[in-house]
Amino acid sequence: MTSPTATDNVTATIEVNGRLITRFSPGVKLPCHGLYHDALLVVPCALFVLYLGYHSKRNLKRLRGGSGNRAYVMITYYGFLWVATLLNLASSFLQAWQCTPGKQVSWSILSVFTTSAMLCLEISLMAFLLQETYASGLETLAHTFSVSGIFVGVDMLLKAILIFGFGMPLFMDVEITDQGTWGVWFIHKLLLTAAYGYILFVHYSKWKDKLPPRPAFYNYVMIMFATNVVALTATALTLTGLAFGLWMYNFTLICYHALYLPLIYITFLADFFQEQDFLLETAYYSEMRDAGFFDEDWD
Repeated sequence: MTSPTATDNVTATIEVNGRLITRFSPGVKLPCHGLYHDALLVVPCALFVLYLGYHSKRNLKRLRGGSGNRAYVMITYYGFLWVATLLNLASSFLQAWQCTPGKQVSWSILSVFTTSAMLCLEISLMAFLLQETYASGLETLAHTFSVSGIFVGVDMLLKAILIFGFGMPLFMDVEITDQGTWGVWFIHKLLLTAAYGYILFVHYSKWKDKLPPRPAFYNYVMIMFATNVVALTATALTLTGLAFGLWMYNFTLICYHALYLPLIYITFLADFFQEQDFLLETAYYSEMRDAGFFDEDWD
């Protein structure tokens, strides 16, 4: 066991060799994960950025060609997706910041913005799909992002208070013995699990007609419910002191940051872009038919 000095800015005892830390400590060098851990985060994030970039010109053309309530939301949602993707890529590349003296505050700030951006996408997706039909696209857009903005704003404020006010190492990806930190993550995962569980309950109840009739939406909800159940179980095991719980939690964290953004792209945006392709092809065919290009087929 090592005793931190006054210059380390540590507020509690740390065991460096045992990879244990009980409080957020900007002045202490912490052990980092290895190359394989970082690669599992960086490679999927980088590939998804390349995929978005490759299709960006065509997707922007489809968005400009859209109309109605969905177009307003899709344009904004596509922009938020890019912001979250770039933040997620940056946090994946900068994993070493969390174990570098002098960079741990910057890492916590980056992590707060990254997780908040992804949570905003998650909540706004639910808000848009579960709401009733609105009269205008602007009203739909305002309602969707006002709901997500309130939740995300409260989430960011609480995380900032816990990290910088109470010194909790919420985003220090090491073996943390602090019960308060894991208690926070347990409550966080419990709320998300309850939200997705409620949607599944409604789907299999007599009120299922109030939900959108989209199979992809329910597949998404089932995946997120299962993921949050695993994460909730992992935090509960870690609270009891079992090392397997920490491994399980880190595994779900890697899956979330590596696969969640592609999942919501497939679930939410891909159908819209395919629909716009169909509408454009139909419009081109109608224009060519009106111009007489297909008259000879009837001769």
